[in-house]
Order: sequence, then C-alpha cells, then structure tokens
Amino acid sequence: MKNHMASASAYKKREKIVFPTEDDVAKAMAKYTFNLSKKFCKERGYFTIVLSGGDLVLWLKKLLVPEYAEIEWSKWHVFWVDERVVPLDDKDSNYKQTLDSFLSEVPIPTSNIYTIDQDCAALGDAKGAAIAYEECIKRLVNQNIIRTYKSSGFPQFDLELLGMGPDGHMASLFPGHYQINEKANLVTYITNSPKLPPKRITFTLTVINCASYNLMAVCGEAQADAVAKVFKDDFNLPSARLTADTQAIWYLDEAAASELPECL
Repeated sequence: MKNHMASASAYKKREKIVFPTEDDVAKAMAKYTFNLSKKFCKERGYFTIVLSGGDLVLWLKKLLVPEYAEIEWSKWHVFWVDERVVPLDDKDSNYKQTLDSFLSEVPIPTSNIYTIDQDCAALGDAKGAAIAYEECIKRLVNQNIIRTYKSSGFPQFDLELLGMGPDGHMASLFPGHYQINEKANLVTYITNSPKLPPKRITFTLTVINCASYNLMAVCGEAQADAVAKVFKDDFNLPSARLTADTQAIWYLDEAAASELPECL
C-alpha cells in the first residue's frame, strides 16, 4: 500500500512538456524563471532560486535578453542544490561555472550569492562544508529571506532549477547511496560520488521537495532511458522522487523524451 501511495503521489505531482530542441528547453526555462521571479519579487520582495550544475548554467544565459530587462536582480538570492567540495576557483566548482557563464553578467549583489564555505572547500572538508551550508540556510530562514514549509520548519525555496544524469541522479543524490534517504538534515555530504569529483555536498530530498516550484530540465538521448524509468515511477532513481509544494514540472527535448510511451 505504501508503494502504491508513493507512486500515486509522484504521478499526480509530476508534469512534463516536451520541446523540439535543447534551445527551446533553455528558452522555456528562462521564461518560467522570469515569471516566478516577477511573482515572488512582487509578493515578498525576494526571489530565492536554487541552481545546479551542468548544461543548465549555460541555459541561464537566455535570461540575458531585452525581453527580460525588468528582472529585479537585486532581489535575487542564489543557492546551489549541490556543490563539489573544491576551491571556488576550480573548474569543477558549480559556483565557478555559473559565475563565468551567467552571474558575472547580471547585477546580483555578491552578498546574495551563497557559495560553499571557502575554507572547507579549499581543505576538501565535505562534512564541514555541509554543516556550514545548513547553518547559512537556517540563518536566512530566521531572517525571513527563505520561507519555511508549512509547520515543518524546513526551508522552502521559491524555485529550484534541476538536472538529471543518465543514471537518474539529481543534485548529488545517487542511486544506491544512503544520502537519498536522509531526512533529519537540510544538507548532507558524500565522499565517494560515482561521478567525479568524489567529495560533494547536497540538499537532502526533503529540502528539495519542499520547494514551491521544481523545474527539471533534461536534454539529450543519453538521458532517454532514465527519463522513461522516471515516468514509470522507478523510485530506485532519485529523480523519480522529485515533487514540489506547488508544481514539479519536467522540461524535455524530443531526444530525452524519445523512449517515453505515447500514453505518457
């Protein structure tokens, strides 16, 4: 009964839109982000957005067009759903990749960009980095910059932009690793990631799913098998467990959706 309920819940929450190309996905993601930025900046004066790594940081450049010139960048607060425990200027750093491709192009105050702890990163201290990032989030909850999810006390981010690997991982929650089942902490860590570099910190699944809006953007034929498994509710894949408070939506290009049955 428990598995049936989990499946029904995920199926109800999970939506999808298939676009012809990767470029179409990137443009749609930018529009979705713009609309939510406008909504939350108007409603509460802040927009808390959580980013991930990979191609997604390049797709953010679609926000740098005149159509979105009214974005209130000064009200953005930027976080990462996971980060590699490497120095902030390392090529593998999600922060560094985002800085080079996007953040350096927009006037978001430096104080509103929440990186992994610099000292922990330089030392390769994954546990310390996870503790420090959790403390940072709790501090911003106390300042009412980050909302809380109902009465749980867990943080509720406005929007998380996520990606998925060919193995079905999201953030640094990997199939077969215990971190996917952690519930007590906001941020956890892994030192033996199957994808290099091995040391990472990551939001726990509970925090990810407390977000108001989760957009999972997936492109390419290499992801098609995992996408099909997700939409068959294969909960061995961490990405299949993605939900959200208001909307969890998948943006796919035709290549990523190529193994989905037509009924899905």
